[in-house]
Amino acid sequence: MLNIEQLLEMLPADVRHKEILACHNERQSWVNQQKKGFLRYRNPYLALSEYSASHTDFGSGTVTIGTADEISGEEQQHIRDQLKQFMPWRKGPFSIFGIDVDAEWRSERKWQRLEEKLPDLKGKVIADIGCNNGYYMFRMAHLQPAFVLGLEPSVQHYYCFNSLKNMAGTDNLAIDLLGVEHLNLFPGSFDAVFLMGIIYHRPSPIDTLRDILTSLKPGGSLLLESQAIPGDEPYALFPEKTYAKVPGTYFVPTGSCIYNWMQKAGFVDIELLCSHPMSSEEQRQTDWMEFESYSDFIDPANRNLTIEGYPAPWRVFLKGMKKV
Repeated sequence: MLNIEQLLEMLPADVRHKEILACHNERQSWVNQQKKGFLRYRNPYLALSEYSASHTDFGSGTVTIGTADEISGEEQQHIRDQLKQFMPWRKGPFSIFGIDVDAEWRSERKWQRLEEKLPDLKGKVIADIGCNNGYYMFRMAHLQPAFVLGLEPSVQHYYCFNSLKNMAGTDNLAIDLLGVEHLNLFPGSFDAVFLMGIIYHRPSPIDTLRDILTSLKPGGSLLLESQAIPGDEPYALFPEKTYAKVPGTYFVPTGSCIYNWMQKAGFVDIELLCSHPMSSEEQRQTDWMEFESYSDFIDPANRNLTIEGYPAPWRVFLKGMKKV
């Protein structure tokens, strides 16, 4: 099974191998500590490590890992109990040994909007920035990449993904506790980078885009999805405290604003692929995500506004290339 060390052997010689390994080892040592918060997610990961799926399917909307007839009813209940420890599930859907995990986001709809515009991923090296539980990585696996590296500093998502990957037996997917700020360690390394739902959490979005551009090989692609505000003008909202109740939101742009950011960062052949208003059909509370969701973030008296009075969110999808 490929790991970070083997990935580095696939990358250009000028990649900072020692610095990447130092960051990897430091964070691995950190997450291996016997802290209550870490054990909360490590224990279900260890409990699920005894299960290995005979059947997987990553080519349809629901990522399928195992079927119900591969295990007993008692084992299925045990798996369900462990998967519940990773709540809230933000991305999905998954079917795991016959257990339907209905996540907050209907992530298959986002993938459908990107699918026709994806570059050829077969045999390619890919990064998924802020990969969460790896839903999009599994969808990529269907397209036979050489390697997909998920960068995800959340301990919850780290152990959740590793649980799913081990049960699925995927040998070309891996996650590391690194963040977008570590991309400068990977110059000219990736054929494609996915940045799904991250850019509006960055205080300096153009710097983030420049780091991504540096990490791409010549001719490589960025697939970007973002929360946005409606409108054709190149504007970005800078909320006072929260946007749709979410702290840590810096700039909420229009699609044309992101287009200009990408252009100023140095991308070429930029396309605005899709733009649509959000709704509670696509982001909602479920049995696997019991906290507030989209309908709680919107002004009940005016569905075109957030609870703070800002324009209600849209989602936009863009694609850009690094010059050959």
